[in-house]
Amino acid sequence: MTTTSTHLRTVALHWADLREAVGQPALHNGFGAGLRGYLARLDQADAEQIEQERLQAVHLRSLERDPIQIGERPVPVRLHILDTMRAVEAALIACADDIAHAAQRAPIAGPTARRTATHPYLTQREADIAAADRARRAQLAHADLVDPRRWRYTGRRTAPHAALWLLARVERQPGPCRRITEDEERRIGAVAAGAADRVERALDIAAQQRTLEQRCACGGAIDIHGGEGRVPVAHCTGCGRIWTESGVIAA
Repeated sequence: MTTTSTHLRTVALHWADLREAVGQPALHNGFGAGLRGYLARLDQADAEQIEQERLQAVHLRSLERDPIQIGERPVPVRLHILDTMRAVEAALIACADDIAHAAQRAPIAGPTARRTATHPYLTQREADIAAADRARRAQLAHADLVDPRRWRYTGRRTAPHAALWLLARVERQPGPCRRITEDEERRIGAVAAGAADRVERALDIAAQQRTLEQRCACGGAIDIHGGEGRVPVAHCTGCGRIWTESGVIAA
C-alpha cells in the first residue's frame, strides 16, 4: 500500500526532474497525447489539446521581451509542467504552514537582563554565576531559533523542503514540534497523495487510464491506457477497435 511517506518522498525526489522538464520540448508520446492527436484527425476536434496550445501560446507571448533588448529570448516552457509545480508547491507550503501553526512550539525566550541598580549582586562570584547562566540560556535560545528542523514562514519555502518537513512530522522525527494528531496526519496524507499524483502525471511515471469525451464511430467509449513511459493505446469498449499512435491495429 502506498503511504503518505512514499507520496512525500516522490515529490521531494522528482522535483529536480520537474525543473528540468519545464524547458524540454513537449513529449509527443506522453500519455494519450499522440492518440488524442490521431483521433482528432478523425473529424473530431480535441478541445483539451486546442485549449492547452492556446494557453501555452498566451504564456509564451507574455514571456517575450522587447526586440530592442540585448540577449537571448526566453526558452519556451512546458506550461502544464509549470502549472503542476506551482499547484504542488502552493498546496504543500500551505499544509506545512497550517501544521506548524498548530503543532510547532514557539522558540525559547532568551534571558532578560537583571536590573542591578535595584537588585545588585552581593558578591562578584554571584555576578559571574548569573552572567554564565545568561550566556548559556542565550545560546540555547539562539540554537532553538535557528534549528533547521523548525518550519519557517519566510526564507526557504519550496515544495521539496515542505515535503521533507511534513515527512518528518508523519514519521514522528524529533524536532520543535509536538506529535501530530490523527486529523493532522490525514490532512497531510490527502495533500501528499494529490501532490504525488500531479507530479507522476506530469512526468508520465505512473500507470494511467482515462476515458475520452470523444466517442468512437460506433458510439462506444474510448479508453486510453498508458503511462510509465509506455506508448499509449486506445481501446473502444463498444466495437473493440484498438488504436496506437501509428493507427488502427485491430478492429
